[in-house]
Amino acid sequence: MFKVAVIEDDLPTSNQLRAWILSARPEIDIDQWFTRDDAEAAIAREAYDLVVLDIELGRERHAGVAIINAINKGRQGTPVLVVSAMPATIYRSIMKALDAWDYLQKTTFEESDFIDTFLEILRASRDRQHGKAEPVDSDELSLDPLRQSTPLWRGKRVNLPLTAQRILAALYQRRGQVVSYDDLFQVVKSGRNRDNIRKHISTIREAFRELDEDFERIENIPMRGFRWSDQPPAGGNK
Repeated sequence: MFKVAVIEDDLPTSNQLRAWILSARPEIDIDQWFTRDDAEAAIAREAYDLVVLDIELGRERHAGVAIINAINKGRQGTPVLVVSAMPATIYRSIMKALDAWDYLQKTTFEESDFIDTFLEILRASRDRQHGKAEPVDSDELSLDPLRQSTPLWRGKRVNLPLTAQRILAALYQRRGQVVSYDDLFQVVKSGRNRDNIRKHISTIREAFRELDEDFERIENIPMRGFRWSDQPPAGGNK
């Protein structure tokens, strides 16, 4: 049985996160903590499979950072999903640098987004324990979603959520080949919604274009899927 900690000082928000988790995995055992002291004490004595936390707890603006550091000191590699009101454009990369697995900004995501991310982290953590995936390491791209390493594109950090990282790895490992929607559904494991896949592809493209405005490596193959091309396609792709 999985055991999860939800660390959030706002009771309605904490209860909402708990309800979402149980709607997806009713068998999960959930502890709810509302202060930094209580959360750190629990982390010291419990072996959690995943921790969901807010950065701000009460008047402590960066209590979540201290909790992540406490988790890291324990050397158990417990995955952390940060759910906070802080802007994701800034704080996702900061949390990644602290070894948090992913970041969701409050008011910008739906229940399905939270559940997909939560379940993806559980799967990735399990896969990491069993060594089920090979990292990507080339002169241009370095990527290892199972080890929770921030992707690097030509030496620069790429700010990507975990699910987008796994899609990117699937495309790059089969570069030059079409990766079908069916194959990508197996990566995402959250239903067979092509629009959802396209949203993740858009997120990947935008993240790379923040570093390289001419980035055009991911081709859209109509009705089939997507392909990573080592040579940018003529005319680009949408």
